[in-house]
Amino acid sequence: MSDHYNAFEISPVPAPGPDAVPPEPFRGIYGMPAFVTIPTADLAASVDFWTRGLGFFELFGIPGTLVHLRRWAFQDVLLLAEDNVPEQPSAMSVSFSCVLSQVDSLVEACRALRPDAVDGPRDTPWNTRDVTVITPENARVVLTAAKPFDPASQEARNLEAIGITPPGVGDGGH
Repeated sequence: MSDHYNAFEISPVPAPGPDAVPPEPFRGIYGMPAFVTIPTADLAASVDFWTRGLGFFELFGIPGTLVHLRRWAFQDVLLLAEDNVPEQPSAMSVSFSCVLSQVDSLVEACRALRPDAVDGPRDTPWNTRDVTVITPENARVVLTAAKPFDPASQEARNLEAIGITPPGVGDGGH
């Protein structure tokens, strides 16, 4: 028996599919359950890349100090002006959901701004299409889009092997 259950109703991420529509940018103020803080030596250049390349918008800022960026609800980034910024990308990454129809345009926008900063897209064993982007601050950002679920696929077997089943199937599909 699995302790997992479907809780998709609390997520802004739409059901996967070729016609999935991304949610509108979320401009509400809330207590952030999670966020990433990224130091940057050039706040203006970082904001430009994150907004024009990665599709974020500026929610608010403290001039010369901090900019709060967001895409969808719960996709929050704080860019913090700092003198000490990593010289190399970290092995650690932060991932943000997108939908399949956004992958190509995000890749194109990021490559237009930083041609060598994009790796992918590539399909994963857990049924997503991922793009890895190294930002001007040397942050490793993964844009990840769920692919339509095919119950006969290897990805479905991979998920089932760890106790994750689609809605309505077995104990995991409450």
